[in-house]
Order: sequence, then C-alpha cells, then structure tokens
Amino acid sequence: MVESVYKIIEVVGTSTESWEKAAKAAVDRAGKTLRDLRVAEIVQLDMQLKNGKVEAYRAKVKVSFKFEGKG
Repeated sequence: MVESVYKIIEVVGTSTESWEKAAKAAVDRAGKTLRDLRVAEIVQLDMQLKNGKVEAYRAKVKVSFKFEGKG
C-alpha cells in the first residue's frame, strides 16, 4: 500500500439561511482552489448577530486534502 499524507486547513463559510448552507459554502469554495478534497469536519457553529437578531450563520470547517509537496 502506498503511503499518503494529508494536509488539514480550516475555513469558515457563512450563510444568511442555515448552518448547512454555511458549511457547504466553505467546502465549495475550498474545492475551487484545492485538489483532491477528502474529508470535511464541522468544528464550530456560531451566528453573527445584529440588533439581537441572527444576521448570518457561520460554520468553521476542517478540510483535508492529499498533500503533494516534496520531501
């Protein structure tokens, strides 16, 4: 079996509708600049408030992808 190494980064997605859409936005955006995404893990959910009302849902997501660097 070939050994593999994966890199993990954190991204934050936002949505005015839901945490699910916020998480999806984070993964979709990461997928535009990173290749071979493998796993996404939601590590934190929070909300942005304005005048005591929810303005946006935010999802902090750890995304892993195959590391292609040398050495």
